[in-house]
Amino acid sequence: MKKYLSISFLFLSLILSAQDQLNGAVFENSTGKKMPLPGANVYWLGSSIGAITAEDGKFSLPYKFSYNKLVISYVGFKTDTLTVNENQYINHVMQASDELDEVEIKSRNQATRKSYLQAANTFTVTSAELLKAACCNLSESFETNPSIDVNFADAVSGTKQIKMLGLNSPYILITTENVPAIRGASQAYGLSFIPGTWVESIQITKGTGSVVNGFESIAGQINAELVKPTTDNRLFVNLFGATSERLELNTHVNTKVSDKWSTGLYLHGNTHQKKHDVNNDGFLDMPLYNQINVLNRWQYTNPVKGVVSFINLRYLNDEKQAGQVDFDPEIDRGSTNFWGSEINTERFEVTTKLGYVNPEIPYQSLGFQTAYSYHKQASYFGLNLYDIQHNSFYSNLVYNSIISDSRHKVKTGLSFTYDYYDELVNTDTYERIENSFGGFFEYAYDNLDKLTMTAGVRVDQHNRLGFFVTPRLHLRYTPWEKSALRFSVGRGKRSANIFAENQNMFASSRQINILNSGGKIYGLDPEIAWNYGISYLQGFNLFGRKADVTLDYYITDFKNQIVVDWENPFEINFYNLDGESYANSFQFEFNYNAFEGFDLRTAYKYYDIKTDYNSGKLEKPLIPKHRLFANASYETSIKDNGAQWKFDATYNWLDAQRFPSTMLSTTEYKLNDYSPSVGTLNLQVTKVFSPIFELYLGGENVTNVRQSNPIVSAENPFGSNFDTNFVYGPIFGSMYYAGLRFKLK
Repeated sequence: MKKYLSISFLFLSLILSAQDQLNGAVFENSTGKKMPLPGANVYWLGSSIGAITAEDGKFSLPYKFSYNKLVISYVGFKTDTLTVNENQYINHVMQASDELDEVEIKSRNQATRKSYLQAANTFTVTSAELLKAACCNLSESFETNPSIDVNFADAVSGTKQIKMLGLNSPYILITTENVPAIRGASQAYGLSFIPGTWVESIQITKGTGSVVNGFESIAGQINAELVKPTTDNRLFVNLFGATSERLELNTHVNTKVSDKWSTGLYLHGNTHQKKHDVNNDGFLDMPLYNQINVLNRWQYTNPVKGVVSFINLRYLNDEKQAGQVDFDPEIDRGSTNFWGSEINTERFEVTTKLGYVNPEIPYQSLGFQTAYSYHKQASYFGLNLYDIQHNSFYSNLVYNSIISDSRHKVKTGLSFTYDYYDELVNTDTYERIENSFGGFFEYAYDNLDKLTMTAGVRVDQHNRLGFFVTPRLHLRYTPWEKSALRFSVGRGKRSANIFAENQNMFASSRQINILNSGGKIYGLDPEIAWNYGISYLQGFNLFGRKADVTLDYYITDFKNQIVVDWENPFEINFYNLDGESYANSFQFEFNYNAFEGFDLRTAYKYYDIKTDYNSGKLEKPLIPKHRLFANASYETSIKDNGAQWKFDATYNWLDAQRFPSTMLSTTEYKLNDYSPSVGTLNLQVTKVFSPIFELYLGGENVTNVRQSNPIVSAENPFGSNFDTNFVYGPIFGSMYYAGLRFKLK
C-alpha cells in the first residue's frame, strides 16, 4: 500500500511541477509544409516573462493562472496574441506578413517612454515629444524634458549648452546610433549641427552608461536615433520662420533603389541675418549665421541572410558672426575699432554600420561600426584667436549571444579610437595624438520577473591615459506591481579638451593660465570620476487615469577633475583638482494623464555641486540649486480625415545662481554674489489638417523675461573688465515662430 502511495505522490508531484511550465511549439508554413520556427519570441502580455523558441520550434515558460494572454512574435510574421485559459500544450502556426491584408492601426503613443524592465535608468524621447517645441537642432530638443538643463553658454555666440546631473555636456557621452558624435572639437557647437527633423528618437541614460560604448561617460549618455530611409516619409518638408527673422528649411527625400537597397537625402539650411540689440548695450543679442547641412544615408537589408547595413555621408558648413552691432568683419577684424567674432566650421563625416543576425541561431549577432570625421574650425573673438583641426576615427566590434537560455545574455567585443588635434590659441600651438585600444565584456541577467542586472567591465590601453579598467553595474528590482527600483555604479575617465570645451572664455579679456602639473594633456592629468545612483519608478492609477512618480538621486565623485577656475575676474585658470569635487543631484518627477488626450508632467530638481578651488570650496558657478519644471500637453482625437489639434505649454523656473567672484574688480564692475531667479514660459499650438500637412505656431519666453546687462563692460570691450560669461537667463526676450510640415508616405 505504501509503495502505491509513494508512486501516486510522485506521479502527482510530476503533474504539479509540469503545470508550472507552459510548453508548446511554433511553426511556419514553408512551401505548403509546416516547419519549426526557431528564434520566435513568446511572452506573457504585460509581464517580462518570456522565452525564445529552440531549433525545433519548441518553447517552455513559467505558467500562472493569472496569465491569460500569450504573445508570439517574429520579424516578418504577424504578431499573434493567444488567449490561454488552461495549461495545455500549444501548437501555433505563424502567418507571414506579406500574406496579410492591410490593417490600419490607430493609437496614441507616449511622447516619453519609461521602462519598468531595463536595468539602466533609461527613457526614450520620441519624435512626438520633439515636435512639442521649435526643435530645430539637437540642443533645442530638451526644452520639454526635465532631466536635461538647457542654457546659453555666453552672451554673444547664441550657443545653447546642456547639463545632466548638474554637469556640463563634456561629461555626457553623446552618440548618434551608438557612435560617439559630439566630442573633441565639436563639443561646444556640435549639438547645433544635428537637425531636429533628422532625429527619430532620443534615448537618455542617467549615470554611467554601458561599457560597450566606451569609457568616457560619467554623468550619462544621450543617444540620438536618426530617421531610416526604409521607415521615414518618402518626402518630408519642414519650413520654419521666427519673428527674429530666423529661417530654416528641412527636406527629406527617400527612395527604394532595389529590393535590398534604400537611400535618403536629408538637406538642412538655416540663416539669420537680422541685427538685434534689444537691451541697447551695443552688442548683438543673437549672432548672424548661415548653415548648410547635408546627409546621404544608405540602408541595405537582407532578412534572409540576417544582414542590415548603413552607410552615412555628411557635410556641414556653419558660419557665425557675433559682437558689436557696428562690427564689419571686412574692415574691423583684428582691430580695436569694434569688437567682433567669427566662427567658421567645416565638417565631413563617414560612418558605417554592419549588423548580422544568425538566421539559424537568432540570439547570436555580430555588429561592426566605424566612423571617420574631419572637423576644422577657424575662429576669433575680438583679439583672441582660436583655430582647431580634429581628425577622428572610431571602430567598435560587438558580439551578442546567450548563456544557457535567454535570461543570461552577453556582449563582448573590441574597440579602437584615434584622434589627432591641432590647435592654435593666439600665438601658441598645441598638437597631439590620442589613440586607445580596448576590449569589453557585459553580462545581463533577467529572471523574467523581479530582477534585472547588467554588469560590465572594459580594459583599455591609451597612449596618454595609460592602461586602466572601467567597471559598471546596473540593477533593477521590482518589489511590487508597476514599480522599478534601480541602482547603478560606474567609473569614467576622459581627457579634457580645455580650449574646445570652454570656448566661451575667449569672449572675454581674461588671461588664460594652465597650471602645468606634468600631465600628458596640456600638462594636466586625465579626469576620473565615480558615479553612484539610485532611482525609483512607481506607476499607479489616480482617479482612474494613469500616473507615475520617479525619484532619482545621483552622486558624482571626482577623483581628479580639471578645475575651470573663474574666481579671478581677470584670469581663467586650469589645474588639477586638489581636494574634493562632487555633484549631488536629486529629482522628483510626477506624470499624469488627467483625462483623455491631456498629459501633465511636473518635476523638481535640487543640486549640491561643490569644488575645492585654490581660493576654497565653492558652489559651481551659474548652476541653480533649485529648479521647477512643468509641461502640459493636450491633443484632440483624430478625425476620420486625420485632422487634429495639439497644444503644449512648458514652464521652467530657475533659482538664484552663483556668479564667479568679482571682488577684485573696480566698484562699477562688481556684481552681486547671486543672480535673480528666473522663470520662462513656452507655448505651441499645432493644427494637423491631414496625415500629409500640418501648421504650427509658438512662442518662446512669452512672458518676455530678459537679463538686462549680460555683458560686463560692454562699453569698453577691449578693456580689462570685459566679460560675456555672466549669463543666467534669456537675453533677447520673447520670440514667436511659425512653421509647416508636409509629408508623403
